[in-house]
Amino acid sequence: MVSKVYIVGCGMGNLGTLTLAAQNAIAASQLLIGAPRLLEQFEHDAAEKLPLIASEEIAEALRTSSAPVTSILMSGDIGFYSGATKLYSLLEAMEGLEIESIPGISSLTYFCAKLHTTWQDAFLVSAHGRPHNALGAIQSHAKTFLLTGGDTLCSDICQAMVERGLGDCTVAVGERLSYDDERITRGTATELAGRKFDGLAVMLVENPAPVDHAISSPYLDDEAFERGNVPMTKEEVRELAVCKLRIEAAHTVWDIGAGTGSVTAELARAAFEGQVFAIEKNNDAIALIEANKQRLNLPHIRVVAGEAPLALAGLPAPDRVFVGGSSGKLEDILRTALEANKQVRFCITAITLETLSDALRCIETLGLSNVDIVQLSFAKSKNVADYHMMTGANPIYLVSATGPDFDASQNPGARTSCATTSSTTGPCTTEPEGGK
Repeated sequence: MVSKVYIVGCGMGNLGTLTLAAQNAIAASQLLIGAPRLLEQFEHDAAEKLPLIASEEIAEALRTSSAPVTSILMSGDIGFYSGATKLYSLLEAMEGLEIESIPGISSLTYFCAKLHTTWQDAFLVSAHGRPHNALGAIQSHAKTFLLTGGDTLCSDICQAMVERGLGDCTVAVGERLSYDDERITRGTATELAGRKFDGLAVMLVENPAPVDHAISSPYLDDEAFERGNVPMTKEEVRELAVCKLRIEAAHTVWDIGAGTGSVTAELARAAFEGQVFAIEKNNDAIALIEANKQRLNLPHIRVVAGEAPLALAGLPAPDRVFVGGSSGKLEDILRTALEANKQVRFCITAITLETLSDALRCIETLGLSNVDIVQLSFAKSKNVADYHMMTGANPIYLVSATGPDFDASQNPGARTSCATTSSTTGPCTTEPEGGK
């Protein structure tokens, strides 16, 4: 059985990126294990070569090997999206085995050096063979480094950036790094969207205007928006509505009857790594949403012109839905959202008893759960000469509910993302989601 194992980071694959410590470990080994591409570099070495990638297969080979010293070759650096992570637990369970790790030069450090830039300020994403939210990372960070491959290619990400409104971001793509045919391409996402790149490539994206990260409480006041002649949901209502929806960073949100886009903007700031769809039929309101989207730097808002539920066709399934206006088609809207995602969470506003009654009827008909109703009444001050007078606003109802398959265990902790102010009589709940 093997008594000494080196886990070696081999850099980019070219021997020129192999550290001296790695060279010494490999020279001292009687067995080399790794991907065929890495083993090819040592074809003239006297050590036995074993082309294996899966951690379980490597561990089993070590159990049966008679080589006293073995080097397991890993591409890049062993601490950067490396197979070494899983391998450690398997090898540490083997008695009498001495393990030594030797770091290598990662694609991140190599690529940033080639670009004459730093990497300590980059957000790191692996879009190679694993779930990822590459677009969310790009839209919310000034500098993002991405490993690509598998079903996610550089051109795909660039095209998706263009569709998300991030086409002007600067992109650098690195292919075949460290080899003689290395290629580095720079341009905007729009310029690179139609090009073909190697299946295994890296990207560095610079976004000069990233979306602000989530905040502890919505705080855009009414004066932050362009308003025109379109009715706008008041600041106090927006705060409680966003709180009731329990929005998370990567959520997809529908805002039905978006009006000026004031609620849309608050939703987008909360879902800063997700996307928000503002559905609106009024042309004047659509223009205001677009204006506020630009004014507040929220490129992940997508305006959908039309009337729900027809305008909802083809949209990504929502995690959350805010209904500010339904034009009498509330049940059809809720049903459409439920057909897309039975775990969706709703918040519905009502200013008349008839709308409230219709919302409750729909909730019962569709079998929604975790129902919560808040009547919100508040007054705001206005200056009258040298005095402040309080002016009352009409009461408004917020009706929250979830789909029948909603899993509260996905977010069991109390959410306190919204602050209760003196102008709200409805509570900002801090109980576990789904609690009463």
